[in-house]
Amino acid sequence: MKILVLNGPNINMLGIREPGIYGKNTFADLLQLLQDTAKELNIEVEQFQSNHEGDLVDKIQWSFGKIDGIVINPAAYTHTSVAILDALKAVSIPAVEVHISDVNAREPFRQISYAGLACCKTIKGHGLEGYREAIIYLNQLLNHKIS
Repeated sequence: MKILVLNGPNINMLGIREPGIYGKNTFADLLQLLQDTAKELNIEVEQFQSNHEGDLVDKIQWSFGKIDGIVINPAAYTHTSVAILDALKAVSIPAVEVHISDVNAREPFRQISYAGLACCKTIKGHGLEGYREAIIYLNQLLNHKIS
């Protein structure tokens, strides 16, 4: 099984960017968590981060026929990108949306998620652990342990 973890703008700045909102864990900590989770579940996890919307769309399209599930944190593109929504819908790969912070407790514009419309689950406010939860969920879903 192969899971693609997509991260949008500024996720590479974890630990530096607004630690009161996003925590003190770094992007390297996130990458280690993904690697540890993959090893624990005996699956392959590929991570891709970009600050550019088109690169994220290209990676989603690239995943068609190569990836079993997608974990996506579109970051700021959550609230603006119909292109990411359309790409997720086009490939029809089970996807879980992750947000490090609880976007429901933040500014009103953060309540809107276009990407989430194409996802089977959204995990928010669980910090980096949300990525682990998303990978476990997809692993169970794809192994028909949950529906």
